[in-house]
Amino acid sequence: MGDHYFSKNPDSEHRPRQFSFTLRGKEYRFNTDAGVFSRTEVDFGSRLLVATFEWPKVEGPVLDAGCGYGPIGISLAAEQPDRTIHMIDINDRALSLARQNAKVNGVENVKIYESDRLQNVSEEGFAAVITNPPIRAGKQVVFDILRNGFAKLAEGGEIWVVIQKKQGAPSALKELERLAGSCETAAKSKGYFILRAKK
Repeated sequence: MGDHYFSKNPDSEHRPRQFSFTLRGKEYRFNTDAGVFSRTEVDFGSRLLVATFEWPKVEGPVLDAGCGYGPIGISLAAEQPDRTIHMIDINDRALSLARQNAKVNGVENVKIYESDRLQNVSEEGFAAVITNPPIRAGKQVVFDILRNGFAKLAEGGEIWVVIQKKQGAPSALKELERLAGSCETAAKSKGYFILRAKK
C-alpha cells in the first residue's frame, strides 16, 4: 500500500526527473519522482481537464483536489494570479514536488497542503473545485471528494471532474446530478469524460 500514489508516504526508491510540458498555451517545467501519479508526463486525463476548464463567473478561490506534483493547480494559478488556488493531496512526496514546481514556474498564489480527501480544507466558498480523483483509491474515496467538493462551492461555483468511462464516469455523472440537479459532459476523448456541475 505504501507504494501507491494515494498513500501518505510512498516507499518507492526516489527516481527524480524533470520535463517540460505545455498547458493552456504556456510551457511549464515539472519535477517528478517515483511514487507520484503519472511521473513521466502530464497524464491525458489531466491535460483534457485543464484544456476544457472554463473559469466560472463567480469570484473566489479554486481547489485542486488530488493535485499530485501540481500541473492542474499551477497552470490555473499562473493564468489568474489574483485568485488563490488551494492544492491538496494525501501524498507527502507529491506535495513537496508541487511546492518545488510552483517555485520553479514562478507561481505564488497557491496554498499547498496535506489533506486526506477534503478533511483539512477549512475554506468555504470556492468558485471551482477541479479534480482528477484517485480512482484506484476506490469509489467511496472518489464520491467523498465529489460530495465534499460540491459542498465547499460558492453559490454559482462549479465542480469539474475527469474520469474514464470504464472507471466509473456514468456513476460519477449520476452522483453529480443528484448533488447539483444536473451535470454536463463538457468534453469526451479517448474514453475520458469531463464532468461539470454547477451549484
